[in-house]
Amino acid sequence: MVTDEHPSSLRRALSLLDALASDDAVAHGGWGVSRLAAHLGRDQSQVSRTLRVFADAGFVERDRESMAYRIGWHVFALAARAADQRLLAAGAPILRRLVEKDLGERIHLSVLQGSEVLTLLTQAPPHIIQTVAWAGRLVPAHNTSSGRALLIDREREDLQRLFAGVVFGAGGPNAPRDVEELYERVLIARRSGYAIVDEEFEPGLVAAAAPVRDFRGGVVAALNVSAPKFRLWGRLPLAGQAIKSAADELSERLGWDGTRPRNLAAGPSAARSEVPA
Repeated sequence: MVTDEHPSSLRRALSLLDALASDDAVAHGGWGVSRLAAHLGRDQSQVSRTLRVFADAGFVERDRESMAYRIGWHVFALAARAADQRLLAAGAPILRRLVEKDLGERIHLSVLQGSEVLTLLTQAPPHIIQTVAWAGRLVPAHNTSSGRALLIDREREDLQRLFAGVVFGAGGPNAPRDVEELYERVLIARRSGYAIVDEEFEPGLVAAAAPVRDFRGGVVAALNVSAPKFRLWGRLPLAGQAIKSAADELSERLGWDGTRPRNLAAGPSAARSEVPA
């Protein structure tokens, strides 16, 4: 017969992880056994034994100099895998709502892969002919709105390293010509919280995108809308705000609390609107 003793023991053990994830513990680089025991009102020997078990499994790690414990690699690995699944699960209905109720244009959910953007999910209005399946395909990050949103926290030096060897100038007439010009546009996007591109990826195409953040505040994905200029240009700022609002909503579902990381910023064809620019 199972009693409530085992669940209680498990809850006490897990409370150590909650304590080590607290703002105070993180700010101090972790807590020692005595600090943890005092915080939880527990016996130091019991806390020490539990921490050793957690350390062996990678759930916590101990600093060799300060002897303080902090959250370990295994917790972050589990969180990353859970976030990937949650990103897709939580993102799908948001994309659908943006298409059906808010914007009526093709919406993409993308992630950064090196100097390129990989589209994970695509949602299109039923009236648009789907000539290309963009999910799973790569496009440049330097001249697309999704790329701009994914790079929104990057500084000039980061961009120089990321785009070393990448040839600029291809794409639409307004594509950035070098890293310096790209960085200036990243700063503009950072100030507004979303990126707008006007004929950067290809002629006649405009787009807007906003970053999606995880529980740590880092950018993990981007939501974007793209369409022919004649159809979207007049409402592009409103589209950018709608995309930002939806990206913030998705970020909250991934655990983001609204703060940035502490270490930190006539006519083209209808088929063009399918490009995740």
